[in-house]
Amino acid sequence: MKICFAVSECVPYVKTGGLADVAGALPKALQQLGCEVKVFLPLYSSIDVVKHDLIFAAELADIPVYIGDKLVTFNTWYGHLPNSEVAVYLIDCPLYYHRDHPYTSDWDEDERFVLLQHATMQIMQRYNWAPDVVHCNDWQTALLPIYLKVNYKWDALFANTASLLSIHNIAYQGRFSRDAVYRAGLSFIDYYPGGPLEFDNSFSFLKTGILFSEIVSTVSETYAHEIQTHEYGAGLDGVLASRKNDLFGILNGIDTDEWNPKSDRFLPFPYSVKNLDEKIKNKKALLEKMKLPFDENVPVIGMVSRLTPQKGFELLAPVIDDLTMLPLQLVVLGSGEPAHEEFLRAAATTYRDQFSTYIGYNNELAHLITGGADMFLMPSRYEPCGMNQMFSLNYGTVPIVRKTGGLADTVKDYHEYYEKGNGFSFNDFAPEALYLTVRRALDIFQNKKTWRAMMKRGMSQDFSWEASAKRYLELYEKAKERHTEK
Repeated sequence: MKICFAVSECVPYVKTGGLADVAGALPKALQQLGCEVKVFLPLYSSIDVVKHDLIFAAELADIPVYIGDKLVTFNTWYGHLPNSEVAVYLIDCPLYYHRDHPYTSDWDEDERFVLLQHATMQIMQRYNWAPDVVHCNDWQTALLPIYLKVNYKWDALFANTASLLSIHNIAYQGRFSRDAVYRAGLSFIDYYPGGPLEFDNSFSFLKTGILFSEIVSTVSETYAHEIQTHEYGAGLDGVLASRKNDLFGILNGIDTDEWNPKSDRFLPFPYSVKNLDEKIKNKKALLEKMKLPFDENVPVIGMVSRLTPQKGFELLAPVIDDLTMLPLQLVVLGSGEPAHEEFLRAAATTYRDQFSTYIGYNNELAHLITGGADMFLMPSRYEPCGMNQMFSLNYGTVPIVRKTGGLADTVKDYHEYYEKGNGFSFNDFAPEALYLTVRRALDIFQNKKTWRAMMKRGMSQDFSWEASAKRYLELYEKAKERHTEK
């Protein structure tokens, strides 16, 4: 099967969140299952073409595209995802992509990703390459389904091409003014109150993709249900409910080469389920690095997170005094909203023997926290999939999570599932719920036999991309069937 994978970020070229991890791993897993996959993304100024062995594609130079009535041109660089045969095409247009950040609040944000989508279509045309499915990801590529059905319908090359839209976080919808319809090359006939392009007096890229794609997917089964509700649907719950028969949830996988306690290059003491005693040495190394005293019997709770309202840090602050009355230590790595950063700095100053924080991003420390902590805390308000809880399970670091989205799909509460439990979870988005769940975890931690059995259950689970890729193949087949029916 031939798959066009269109995306706004992709590891190892550029990353702002989990979408990049998906884009860097899923196409490789699909290729290993026999698919021919091509990835399309912008060439941001931060991407080093020499470092990534990218080649200038002379046959794809100075290609003209109209964005509304503005004529722009783009070039193309070509390469492969590391250790794979997956082709990658990077759209080179300094006018749009040489910015300080992949995503901006600039007036032409819509144009930047309109270009990406037209460029994707035109590169496929020039290579005469007809994919079976165009796999779109989030709002930045959500116009491709309507482009296939309207703007490029004249080209028989795409007569049998279906589309699938993956929603990685419905909070980001690509909403622009009415004028953006013209810049996207679409007709105002479809823009009216409640129409396929209109959402709350704006032009929504994401809503358009939801309505025009054959299949809509998201990154966990629970999140697929949640986004059809008023609480989690960010206003699009009714639109998604109208596509409920074509909406599916597939849990993301993780890169088990990068995140493997047996071979993790960032761990001073690699370990496995067969030699768990080595894990305690990483705990000691972590506490030394974070300048906290070491006590084998005092559990360390780790957090690695963006500091945003989504991640539930507002639950931690009201109970921090109560938590630090308990026998535990907290190690936090993250950056984001100034108020959260200030809280973490203040807590580290106030509770010097129990709380330590690193403001910023540090990949080595992220691995050391995952491998050295006893527990991993994720009290998210919502979590479409989440990867840190899967990393922690893979490392025998027992997760404590709020029961939402992918966290609900991967973490089974010990008290609810008993001998099948692999962590601890709570339902209410409330500080008291977080506090009581931490206390439950501390109680079980004292029973070393029970705790070790729970660690091993987590480490025995398969979070590789292979299983997820097989499910995507099934969805691609469904997308083709839906396309044929139309």
